[in-house]
Amino acid sequence: MAIAEEYIRLIFGLKIKQIRTEKDLSLFGLSKLSGLSKSYLNEIEKGKKYPKTDKIIKLADTLEVPYDQLVSLKLDKNLAPIGEILQSGILDEIPLELFGIQQSDLIDIIANAPSKVNAFISTIIEIAQHYNMSREGFYLASLRSYQEAHNNFFKDLEDKVVRSANTYQLSLDGKITSAELEEILKEEYGYTINEAGIPKEEELDNLRSVFVPSTKTLLLSDRVDEAQKTFIYAKELGYQYLKITERPYTFSWIRYDNFEEVLHNFYASYFAGALIIPRNHLKDHLKKLFSTDKFSEKAFHKIMHMYNASPESFYQRLTNVLPKDFGMQNVFFLRFTHKKGIEKFNLVKELHITHQQQPHANEINEHYCRRWMAIKTLQRTANEDLDYAFNIQISDYADSDQQYLVFTSATKDPFRNDYYRSIGIGFLISPALEKKIGFVNDSKIPKVKVGVTCESCSLKDCSDRMAPPKRLIAKEKYKKTSRLVEDIVKKYS
Repeated sequence: MAIAEEYIRLIFGLKIKQIRTEKDLSLFGLSKLSGLSKSYLNEIEKGKKYPKTDKIIKLADTLEVPYDQLVSLKLDKNLAPIGEILQSGILDEIPLELFGIQQSDLIDIIANAPSKVNAFISTIIEIAQHYNMSREGFYLASLRSYQEAHNNFFKDLEDKVVRSANTYQLSLDGKITSAELEEILKEEYGYTINEAGIPKEEELDNLRSVFVPSTKTLLLSDRVDEAQKTFIYAKELGYQYLKITERPYTFSWIRYDNFEEVLHNFYASYFAGALIIPRNHLKDHLKKLFSTDKFSEKAFHKIMHMYNASPESFYQRLTNVLPKDFGMQNVFFLRFTHKKGIEKFNLVKELHITHQQQPHANEINEHYCRRWMAIKTLQRTANEDLDYAFNIQISDYADSDQQYLVFTSATKDPFRNDYYRSIGIGFLISPALEKKIGFVNDSKIPKVKVGVTCESCSLKDCSDRMAPPKRLIAKEKYKKTSRLVEDIVKKYS
C-alpha cells in the first residue's frame, strides 16, 4: 500500500483509537465530549473517513493532544510496527476478501497488540522465505485454502456452466469435442486460432497455449492432444462467458502478477472441468460403480473414457463431485512429477478436503514414502516407459492407524522428454465410507503399510526406505535425555 490517501486515513484512525483507549474513553464517551457522532468516529477509526480541519481541531482539543501530532504520519513505538506492515504491502498480497475478512478488521486486530501480531507476521514471512516460497507460491497456497474451505465445490460456477450449455446448445452428457468449442469461440467471440502457432523453442516447450488479447488470437502447441485442446477451448470459453479480463495469457502459466489472476485462472479451469465432465452425468455413473462390492478397473476406466478429458481433469473433477454429492469429506488429491533416472519425486499439487490428510508436503527436502501408490505407479511408468498406468491400494499409515483407499493414474509428460506425472485421489476409510463405496472391503485390493516420509517413518526393515528415520531418532534421543535429567533431579532432591 503506497503512502497515499488510504494510508493516511488508516494511520489517523489508529492514532485516534490509541489515544481514546489510553484515556479509557469509549466511542460513546468521545462522541459526547467532541459532539461528533459515534458512527462517524467509528468510520474515522476504521480508516474509512478522514475528517476536515475543523473536526481534527475539535478532536485534538477533546483528546488534549497537539493538532500536529494527530495529522503527522510519524508513529510512536507501539504503532510503528503497523506502519511497517502497511508500507510493506504484505496485506495487499493476502487475499483477505476471499475469506470474508476486511483489511480494516485485520488492522484493528493488529492495533490491539501491534508488537505480538507484527512478530507473528514476520515469523510467517520468515518461514515462507526459509522454504523458498515465491509470491506465486503464496498465491497458490491461498487459493488452495479457499478451495478447501468450500470443499472444492462452487455452486455458482456449476450453475453458470449449465446456463452456458443451454446458451450454446451444448450437450451435458459427456463427449464435448474441441470442434464444437472452437466454433463457439470463433463465431461468438471472434477468436482466431492457430493450432501450431507456438514457435519450437526449448524455452517454450512447456506451453500449451498463448492468448493474444489485442487480436483475440489463440496460439496452440502442436503437441496438445484432443483432450488437452478441448480443455484449453473450454477454459477460454469460461474466461469469455464469465466476463473475466484480468487473467494469465499463457497455459501453463509463466507468472502471476496478482492474486486476481490466480483466482480467475481457477474459475476458468473449474468452468472448463464442469463443462467437459458434467456433474449429474458423472454422479449417476459413479453411483453404479460404488454400488458393487468388487472393484472393477474396467468399469472405472469406462467412466473416465466417457469424457473428452485427460486423467488429471477427471481426477480433479472427482474432488468437486465426491465431497458434495457423496458426502466424502476426508479426501486428498496429489500430483507428482518425476524425471526418469533421477531418484526424486516432486509433489507439485495437493488438495485436502476437510482437514490435512496423512499424505501431505511435510518437508520439501525429505523423501516421500516409496510405498505410496502415487510414487509406485509413477516409478513403474518411468521404468517401463509406459504411456499410461493405473493402480489401486489401501494405504495403512503405520503411525496413525488411518487407512486410505487410493486410486492413481500415471502418464508420460508429452511436453518434456523423460518426464512423467501421476495423479492420485484417496479417501479416509471409515464406517461412513464403507456404506458409500461397496468395494472398500474387496479382498483383492492390496493393503500396504506406508509412512509419510522416510525421515519420520517408524516402519522396521523397510526395503523401500530411502533415508534413516532421523526425526524419530532425534525424538527418541530427546526422550532419553529427559528421563536421565529427571533421574538426576530426583537423586539430588
